[in-house]
Amino acid sequence: MSILVGKSLVWLCFISMLSIKTTITFAQPNFLANVCGQNENYTANSTYRRNLDTALSILPTTDTGFGFFNHSTGQGSDTVNSAALCRGDVEPGLCRSCLNDSIVKLREMCPNQKEALGYYDNCLLKYSNKTVFEGGGRILYNLQNASDVDGFNRAVRPLLNELRDNASAGGSLLKFASGNTTGPDFSTIYGLVQCTPDLSGVQCSDCLDNAMNSFFIRFGGSVGGRLLQPTCNFRYEIYRFFNGSTRVIPSPPSPPPSSGLTPPVSSPPQGGKSSNRTTVIIVVVIVTICVIIIIASICIFLRLRKKKKQIPQTDHNETEAIDIGTVESLQYDFTLVKVATNDFSDENKLGKGGFGSVYKGKLEGGQEIAVKRLARDSGQGDVEFKNEVLLVAKLQHRNLVRLLGFSIEGSERLLIYEFLPNASLDQFIFDPTKGALLDWEKRYNIMRGVAKGLLYLHEDSRLRIIHRDLKASNILLDSEMNAKIADFGMARMFKPEETQGDTSRIVGTYGYMAPEYAMHGQFSVKSDVFSYGVLVLEMITGQKNRCFEIGECKEDLLSFAWKSWQNRTTNNMIDPILKMGSASSHDIIRSIHIGLLCVQENIVDRPTMGSVVNMLNSFSISLALPSEPAFFMHSNAKAEMPLLYEYSSTRSSSGTEKTKISKSSQLSINDVSISEIIPR
Repeated sequence: MSILVGKSLVWLCFISMLSIKTTITFAQPNFLANVCGQNENYTANSTYRRNLDTALSILPTTDTGFGFFNHSTGQGSDTVNSAALCRGDVEPGLCRSCLNDSIVKLREMCPNQKEALGYYDNCLLKYSNKTVFEGGGRILYNLQNASDVDGFNRAVRPLLNELRDNASAGGSLLKFASGNTTGPDFSTIYGLVQCTPDLSGVQCSDCLDNAMNSFFIRFGGSVGGRLLQPTCNFRYEIYRFFNGSTRVIPSPPSPPPSSGLTPPVSSPPQGGKSSNRTTVIIVVVIVTICVIIIIASICIFLRLRKKKKQIPQTDHNETEAIDIGTVESLQYDFTLVKVATNDFSDENKLGKGGFGSVYKGKLEGGQEIAVKRLARDSGQGDVEFKNEVLLVAKLQHRNLVRLLGFSIEGSERLLIYEFLPNASLDQFIFDPTKGALLDWEKRYNIMRGVAKGLLYLHEDSRLRIIHRDLKASNILLDSEMNAKIADFGMARMFKPEETQGDTSRIVGTYGYMAPEYAMHGQFSVKSDVFSYGVLVLEMITGQKNRCFEIGECKEDLLSFAWKSWQNRTTNNMIDPILKMGSASSHDIIRSIHIGLLCVQENIVDRPTMGSVVNMLNSFSISLALPSEPAFFMHSNAKAEMPLLYEYSSTRSSSGTEKTKISKSSQLSINDVSISEIIPR
């Protein structure tokens, strides 16, 4: 009997171990999303591999108490920075289980990449040889739209904004908030936001702001969605998906009271019958446990197999995930865009430039867009076009028009932008009726907004970007008259350490171009500063730069502005609309002063956009005296006409250089936009 029991125990133990192994094998469900770095890999016997093993084994022991784990090990390029974050309302047991699943699953999904990121519903895990995990954003959204899109958005955005403020105000251990609000038709909308607690309050708020803007620009009106990022995330649904309270820190068990007594030791059972009965009970219990383990393992296996065959669903509504770090995530279906613009009908046309027309469109979800249909002879391949779109789409600033994506169909090239209801600045400042809507305060805010947008392009974006076609028609206005710089078709991008360039292809708008660029093809950030100065003077005078008309006297704007400055008669050049308001003439004249500093002929004398922003923000800063601006614009040509010049230089036998300038036929007399998409 004892031999049979022994064999049974061995067999049952074998079955138990097999069952446990089967359970572990199928315990890791698929990630919601995961990212494997493509830049650097490691080998099986490398130092990085050993450091990664060490980091991930130690990581689960570094819990701050609120589900944030952080550990680094190694040196130099073999450093492993690992971190994990559990959802703020997940209990410690589920948190640890999620982290353990993530460690196993992420190593499977990214077997030799130095950088990896995985998202589960309850937690995320990331590791990298860099201090900052770049990219890895993921959007998931419900394909069902709300019946009342505007009403739904008016409810969900304030909820998320309130949760953002609550989360960013959290301490260094937890930045998490959840809540709900009432939506249209008395429905309930639930929301949740969270940042990694190592972010400051401002960084958390900015991260969530950017995430929400990225989502709602394209998917506003969807009844559910989330955006996952390595440092912050948010989610909202029309059903409850969270526990409703923050994670509770378990208190350590209190030690038993010391009585000074030794616990009694039970004596072994006496008699063979009692011993056999005990053995039978043990066998029955073990068999029962093993059967339960086997059944549970089979159920889990079958359930996982079933999930793999199903399309992912959220509350019985289909969802779709988008990787915001790839070109493909920005591509729109051409047919949908064609329908949105009513087949690019004339009624939907907003304007036409030398390189394409712009149309208003409305997507199925009710979102309004502006679609630029580029000329078919752009001469650019699909790969180059996609790469350039991706670069421009990554420009994120409140004073830049947001590029939502693109579409390619045969020779068709479409650029999809956010739609701004108040059109462009030139339709206000050059119109006597609409101009009255822009008092001095609004115009000054527009000046500051444009300056901040240019400063971002010149100094704060990933690449140094020179716009090259800044003008009133390329400044668009949102519903609150905030300025957004548009049309980057002529922009040139540089590495941060580069400051200027030369080109034999002159593109831009005559009257706004700096002299060194128009005459010699030399451009730099100071070229944009010159254009900005012209724009400032136009906004103050309410007249176009090709001429300043007062009585019967006609003169180009820069010449008249300089003479007025010299003669101390600058009051004569101020738009009469501004004189009727309560604006201080001192503030307006100071802005004329700044405009003249920007249009000086000598490049070195012109301020940077950083200095211009400081001048506009602080009236205590002393301004240098301006020097004479460039007077090269005396011409019978219309000054604001967009131009495209090409020139080539040849050297004669005597050593004299001759320059041949040819004027392209690609001209536009419409100020809406002029763009050229070319590989950088």
